[in-house]
Amino acid sequence: MTPLATSEIAPTRRTRRISEPRGDKVLHAVLLILLSLFTLAIVYPFVYIVSASFSNPVAVSSGQMWLFPVGFSLDAYQTVLDYPEIPRGFLNSLFYSGASMLVGTVLTIAGGYALSRSDLAGRNILTFVFIITMMFSGGMIPTYLVVQNLGLLNTAWAIILPSAMSVWQLIVTRTFYQTTIPHELLECSRIDGASDFRFFLQIAIPLSKPIIAVNLLLYGVATWNAYFNALIYLSDPDLYPLQLVMRNILLENSFDPTQTGETDPQKLAEMQKLADKLKYALIIIASIPPLIAYPFVQKHFVKGMMIGSLKG
Repeated sequence: MTPLATSEIAPTRRTRRISEPRGDKVLHAVLLILLSLFTLAIVYPFVYIVSASFSNPVAVSSGQMWLFPVGFSLDAYQTVLDYPEIPRGFLNSLFYSGASMLVGTVLTIAGGYALSRSDLAGRNILTFVFIITMMFSGGMIPTYLVVQNLGLLNTAWAIILPSAMSVWQLIVTRTFYQTTIPHELLECSRIDGASDFRFFLQIAIPLSKPIIAVNLLLYGVATWNAYFNALIYLSDPDLYPLQLVMRNILLENSFDPTQTGETDPQKLAEMQKLADKLKYALIIIASIPPLIAYPFVQKHFVKGMMIGSLKG
């Protein structure tokens, strides 16, 4: 081929860049602005609380501190360590959340798998019974009487068992198994001599990492942030979770770590300022476990939620 012919063919091989329509550019710009504002609305309150926990309470109340700490101090976090109810409540919340994650996930995975099996007799009726509980409940007083008659009052089980399983998570888990594990896989395992229980443990469970991550995170966060069950079922301060301790401090709006009966107005004013500052420190401490846990389950969490919500 001659050079002239090559030069004539060469331009035809060039790809012409298709410009993006003007309407799409405007839409992308608007979406970028909205997402930036949404991100700012989420991030700024958290940054403000972190800065307030390290700042002088007077600077916070007067509005001098709006982004970065003013009058840097670690007094609030030092007080947290000196006040025994706060570390104890933190440990109690860790125990309640861990136990709820374990119990709730086991029950939800087992129930969701069973309801996903087409050969389960009466599975539609059982599903309907579960769904009814999402629309109607016995109420707070009947539930309290049940917990009382079971001898669970003022025990850790009063926090774990009444909310051991979420029906919504059960439905999502059932949908996950229906869309992820084909019935043909079960038939092949039966041909190889595997029982239903063995199929569930050795095949279904290893394929359930996304939905297990979803249940662990949702049960853990729900229990970690809850305080109402502890408020009505617990009377021993040694069993209070961190959220209930925080609620009591916020409602009382006062804080006395030494409980010495101080009457000096100046010292009482300083303690009141410390109490205001302590609120921000408690919020930060209470936010740490979910923030640490989420990155480890984020990948499986998104996948499990997407697959589990495809169809009902």
